[in-house]
Amino acid sequence: MDGPDASDEALMLAYAAGEATAFEQLYARHRGKLYRYLLRQLRDNGLADELFQDIWQRVVSARTGWKPDAGFATWLYTIAHHRLGDHWRSLKHRPAAPADADERTARLADPDTPERVLSEFERRRQLQLALDDLPGEQREVLLLRLEQELTLEEIGEVTGVGRETVKSRLRYAMDKLRAVMPA
Repeated sequence: MDGPDASDEALMLAYAAGEATAFEQLYARHRGKLYRYLLRQLRDNGLADELFQDIWQRVVSARTGWKPDAGFATWLYTIAHHRLGDHWRSLKHRPAAPADADERTARLADPDTPERVLSEFERRRQLQLALDDLPGEQREVLLLRLEQELTLEEIGEVTGVGRETVKSRLRYAMDKLRAVMPA
């Protein structure tokens, strides 16, 4: 079961059967993308760390009852989706970006010229603002598609909506981003 060619589903079944190395491989494959997904949604490192650990703990706890009805990545992001929903419901609102967000960004070291840094910073800032302006459902499907590379069907399973709804949300999100981002 070990090896880079083993599917996620096969690794999860092996982990459920007691092979700890199978979990290590799953974790290595998905940790970076899952963490970036959470960080993009939360914009808070500490909170992203907390939810990240909680999601993996839920994977560990559910391993014996896991069935390969859906792909592992779909299942993992469904857990993340529900955990994020729990978090937002507990707050009753989506928090604003940290007050010192611009200062944090300005402290990042970059070897490029000041002009290039400013141009790239402005472009990233515009993209982040454009993403922030999207309705939550559109932002979520866009991030799941572009950053996590999930299929439309997998995104539908994660979010609990049909494939056509996913396509519509993705199309509207892309249209809105194209309208505000310079070419």
